[in-house]
Amino acid sequence: MSSLPSSDRVLGDDHDDVEVAEARASDAPLSPRYLASPHSLPSPTSPSPWHSITSPLQRVTTAAIAWLRGPVPPQRLTIVPLWPRLQTWPIRCLRRYLPKARHQLALLLAFYFCWLLAFVTILHHSAFASQIGNYGTPSQISCLASYWAAGDRCGLNGNSCRPFDNSSFAFRCPANCAASKLLNAHAVGAQEIIYRSLVIGGPAADVADAGRGAAYRGDSFICAAAIHAGVVRNADGGCGVLRLVGARDDYASSARHGIPSVAFDSVFPLSFAFEASAPSDCRDLRWPLLAVSVVFTSLASLCMAGPGLFFASIFVGVFFHVGLASDPPNVADYYSIVSLLLGRFLPAAFVAVVLLRTCVRRQLDGLQARVEQTVLWLGGCWVGALTNYTFDFIPISRLTPHDLNQQPGAKAALAMLVAVLLVMVVGQIWCLRREGRLPRYLALYALMGVSLALLVAIPRLHLRIHHYILALLLLPGTALQTRPSLLYQGLLVGLFINGVARWGFDSILQTATALQGDAPSQSPLPAIPPPVIQPGNITFRWPGPLASVGSSAAVAGEGFDGMSVLVNDVERYRAYLDDSDAPLAFTWDRLPTDGLPYYFRFAFLQGSAARDYTQAGIWRSDRSWQAMAAGPSR
Repeated sequence: MSSLPSSDRVLGDDHDDVEVAEARASDAPLSPRYLASPHSLPSPTSPSPWHSITSPLQRVTTAAIAWLRGPVPPQRLTIVPLWPRLQTWPIRCLRRYLPKARHQLALLLAFYFCWLLAFVTILHHSAFASQIGNYGTPSQISCLASYWAAGDRCGLNGNSCRPFDNSSFAFRCPANCAASKLLNAHAVGAQEIIYRSLVIGGPAADVADAGRGAAYRGDSFICAAAIHAGVVRNADGGCGVLRLVGARDDYASSARHGIPSVAFDSVFPLSFAFEASAPSDCRDLRWPLLAVSVVFTSLASLCMAGPGLFFASIFVGVFFHVGLASDPPNVADYYSIVSLLLGRFLPAAFVAVVLLRTCVRRQLDGLQARVEQTVLWLGGCWVGALTNYTFDFIPISRLTPHDLNQQPGAKAALAMLVAVLLVMVVGQIWCLRREGRLPRYLALYALMGVSLALLVAIPRLHLRIHHYILALLLLPGTALQTRPSLLYQGLLVGLFINGVARWGFDSILQTATALQGDAPSQSPLPAIPPPVIQPGNITFRWPGPLASVGSSAAVAGEGFDGMSVLVNDVERYRAYLDDSDAPLAFTWDRLPTDGLPYYFRFAFLQGSAARDYTQAGIWRSDRSWQAMAAGPSR
């Protein structure tokens, strides 16, 4: 008997299977015990009701997994340079004329020395000005500096902010102070100012120069007012002399040099003007400094072969350029700025090493397209690092629900940014799939998403995605050697540098108090009965147990123990419940010839601090009373 085929020999291991196989081989009929009766024949199995669902689902799942894994074998994406000999010419020249390592090291040290010397020389001229006439050396001030603090922070009758007049000083403003705006509502009489520079008063629109009679209210931003008056230029800052001129009672509104000012039609105890006879040639040299930094970073990009040396040089140079020149922290003293930057640089350098090992090296290793690297990666880095200029037109100040709801155009701008980001993400996903790395990156971003969800779940803390954190979240997806990835990675590295050098490593979780800043805290507001108006005065009285708006219950048990009253944004009354001599009333007098309106706001005291003030009630020039509108103010 011929041997059975292997396919037949696997019918079974027992003798019955062998007998069946032999019968098939010899065409002999099967034994009667293998001829089953009709009743013993197995009936076909009925399909499971889940079969019609699970089978297509399994096919879809299998196809999706196969798609995510990418092509087999994976495709390593690389950039083929345009005109390769032109793009590699600088490196070939260096290797040809300086073949020895010690010569290249000497050239590198000379390069760093020239870069540092040029930068420090211009920075010194920019940061330290010569004396201005008899006023001495100008004091460096920040864009947000002002003489008067908001609310009750100048004390009763403003005594903590004296003197009010007969004083002057020379000042120095940095560039781009017009971009410094109020991020929370600021009360000016009955008005609320937000998302603009705080400039109150100044010369009228048809006045050629500031003159000695053009007064600004004391709580105006000094540098923004100086730009408005034409004393300094927004593009490159400058120096001037400020003179305190005491009380004024009519602050005009005008738009000058790109800054609109706010009108105020009542009296304020402190005002200032600018001396027209104090010329100075000092200015902020951030644009010459930018030219120096761009030239040297471009040379580094064209001539440095290794990604490690290139990235380290760019990171250090751009970091200190942002912190010292283009977007320094709001600290007036340059020595303090240097100290602050050095404290931020060490942890930033550690993050840079991690980025180099995980993202940058994978993209730049073996890249021969030096010109394209300079244009795309380095150009994108400078765009991200100069965020205060390049993205200043986007109407989003902070990524918080409060700001997105109240800032005009913020929601539409965010929607457009998300759409652009989605397009970029889809392109990166496709490239990661072609390299066979998509599943690992999906797992990484899933882990990031779970981590953010856990942070959101922490009670009494709010998630805040600063732009340096956004850069860190998106940078892993740029570890590809494609031209779009060069641009994206450079942009995100610049965004990270700007965030850390300007603001530091601010926490990803913040309390409600930290997020609101000087915004209203939604504390209870005093319930003030209608005033008693006499020909020469107005009197406000409140009952002994203080009550809040919308509640008849006393608020002493909530920690409030006194009352503060602002008149024309200056604290004029402060009394505590436990002070038996303090009257539960406040009277404000005016002369019969006084034709000015007066603005009154009230707040509870908690310890020595005033909580939210009410909106302004107005005692009009005709002696009638306009009650406070609902809601708080600061």
